[in-house]
Amino acid sequence: MHAHYTYIIAEAGVNHNGSLDMAKKLVEVAAEAGADAVKFQTFKAYKLVSRSAPKAEYQTKTTDADESQHEMIRKLELDEHAHEALIEQCKVCSIQFLSTPFDLESVDLLAGRFDLPCIKVSSGDITNAPLLLKIAQTEKPVILSTGMSTLGEIEDALGVLAFGYLGKGNPSTETFRAAYCSAEGLAALQKKVTLLHCTTEYPAPIEDVNLRVMDTLKSAFGLPVGYSDHTEGIVVPIAAAARGAVVIEKHFTLDRNLPGPDHKASLEPNELQAMVRSIRQVEQALGSPLKMPASSEEKNMTVARKSIVSARSIRAGEPFTADNLVVKRPGGGVSPLHYWELLGRKAIRDFSADEVIEL
Repeated sequence: MHAHYTYIIAEAGVNHNGSLDMAKKLVEVAAEAGADAVKFQTFKAYKLVSRSAPKAEYQTKTTDADESQHEMIRKLELDEHAHEALIEQCKVCSIQFLSTPFDLESVDLLAGRFDLPCIKVSSGDITNAPLLLKIAQTEKPVILSTGMSTLGEIEDALGVLAFGYLGKGNPSTETFRAAYCSAEGLAALQKKVTLLHCTTEYPAPIEDVNLRVMDTLKSAFGLPVGYSDHTEGIVVPIAAAARGAVVIEKHFTLDRNLPGPDHKASLEPNELQAMVRSIRQVEQALGSPLKMPASSEEKNMTVARKSIVSARSIRAGEPFTADNLVVKRPGGGVSPLHYWELLGRKAIRDFSADEVIEL
């Protein structure tokens, strides 16, 4: 593993369109692309969406305009059996199964029943204190997306998580704040929480990405920071990796033209492969902060650098002047840094034209 390793989450989300076979195929595609984890969504439609909830603008463009958000989401539910099958498929493909819970029962399922290594929280739940508290009480690490939020809202969410991790007292805005401001709460957050910068629009406009926010989050909260991407293409996640993102999350699909809310803003399999490959190259390229000749370039120093050379023939005892000295390749002789020190000194022997000067 390189000094900097980016944990890549391939976000299948609801791009299985309710089909377990399609979901299994998504696992295979994510594994083949070299992602570290493949992530789904765990919810009960009746608990997630009230029957009157409107669809988002991007959802109405990509799905049947007459069906409600509730009807759309009910078709995309994965039941417990489907979770078991997908976790098994992930084991076979050697990739980590992750999911985002959208209700309290789903937290129990993922953290308890399936004992996942961490819980990914959606941007939409950053103000959902009961859900955040339940997740922290499982003591699982959390990856928290911060789309649509202000620093203050992120701080409030971290207060709930800190309180849940500490596991003492009665929940209230005051006890959340106290937990956030305590040394133990801070230590728990640093051990367990990763923040993801995110722009919650599908697809997200490039000018709304503001990758520099990653630096702001890092300095404001002192926590590991990554990036959850909803832009088209792979340029922005690669740039985020170059800016030090410890996690990259990106939606993918089997085919962008499939019906469903998220396909349009997702990568197709070959693009996912290209993104992972590029991020891995970025990690290697980040390398060491020490500036010194790399082992591969040392052999080129004498070829590419220059030495002080005789411009014409010089007799022994003749002083070196601006007329009889010139700077040319190869390197390895007297460095041109010492040019002025040579002026006026006497040649120790005869030099023919174009000969590297020796002292």
